[in-house]
Amino acid sequence: MNILFIHQNFPAQFVHLSAALAAERGNRVVALAFNDNPAPPGVEVQRYRLLRERAPQTHALLAENEQDVLRAEACASAAMQLKASGFEPDVIYAHPGWGEALFIKDVFPAAKLLVYCEYYYSADAPDVDFDPEAPRMSFALRASTRMRNALQLLTLDAADAGIAPTHWQRASFPAAYQPKISVIHDGIDLAALQPQPHARLDIQQPGGGAIRLGAGDEVLSYVARSLEPLRGFPVFMRALPALQRQRPRAQTVIAGLDQQIYSYRHPSGRSWREQMLAELDGKLDLSRIHFVGHIPRASYLGLLNVAKAHCYLTTPFLLSWSFLEAAASGMPVIASDTPPVREFAAALQPQLLPFHDHGALGEALARALAAPRAPRLVRQAPEIELQACLARQKALIGSL
Repeated sequence: MNILFIHQNFPAQFVHLSAALAAERGNRVVALAFNDNPAPPGVEVQRYRLLRERAPQTHALLAENEQDVLRAEACASAAMQLKASGFEPDVIYAHPGWGEALFIKDVFPAAKLLVYCEYYYSADAPDVDFDPEAPRMSFALRASTRMRNALQLLTLDAADAGIAPTHWQRASFPAAYQPKISVIHDGIDLAALQPQPHARLDIQQPGGGAIRLGAGDEVLSYVARSLEPLRGFPVFMRALPALQRQRPRAQTVIAGLDQQIYSYRHPSGRSWREQMLAELDGKLDLSRIHFVGHIPRASYLGLLNVAKAHCYLTTPFLLSWSFLEAAASGMPVIASDTPPVREFAAALQPQLLPFHDHGALGEALARALAAPRAPRLVRQAPEIELQACLARQKALIGSL
């Protein structure tokens, strides 16, 4: 079988599936991508490049759509080159979020199109106005949100089927499209979460030298792609003064990029890390708070082994792999009582708290660090276990 993946940041969510398909005899796996990331073994990657830049005079409400059309045009051009070389996919699996797959059925009309249904933005979605500190939903924002979905809907309409990682994400899409969307998670490698009681984590200090943390230390972990309100970063930071007063030996390790990706920008222009450090100036022992930025996979797994407790917060939005991995590893996880987290609460047993209550969060984190460290047992969750998820994904592809 010939399979074509399309994702501007490939392999991204397709990392496990593309590798599994490429390892099977008789399959040829090709990916179209924009960014230059390492690909899984056996996957051929062709980069596409925009044929021109977005026009500066484009209407503000069409600017993002024009960017998506430019990506779709460039991706279709690269697909035509693949076709000229003799490659004809049986199945195309694409992320529709950046418009890349908009014209792909016009290049390969006989191929079945499967789309990754990550999230449908809506001016009436539960995450809108969830944060009382965020700008209120205005008419301009409502119009922008509606336009944001335009190309995603066109791609979904052309698709033969879709996959959403969670029921929450599937439910974000219009009811008319939900029957063609199956709920299958990307898959979490539970075997990689087996406890390593002798794990160590070395953190470089700003002034030179390093601090070594191990399983005997009171380590609290917080992990997000970026440090911003959507992942509760301000709430988490406001919980730390009380935590540090109660647990004078606690070490907090914060992994995430110091930039805004999903959330609104702070009016001051500062990053959210800079803003929270300014807001809490004089209230924190910064020698016990370690911002480690984006860390390699091995260091991240080391952090999960070393940490005594983990904090995960999210607004009603996409659920992070980091929550599933931390909770599945068997460590105590204190998380926001929001719908994406609740979907897995029964299987993974996090302690749920109201998202905005930083006082209750600080108390819960302090209790988790004060409790004796219990033996770690990886929690079994068939709905996210990697091999089970891969089997379901491949079965769906085969059925197309």
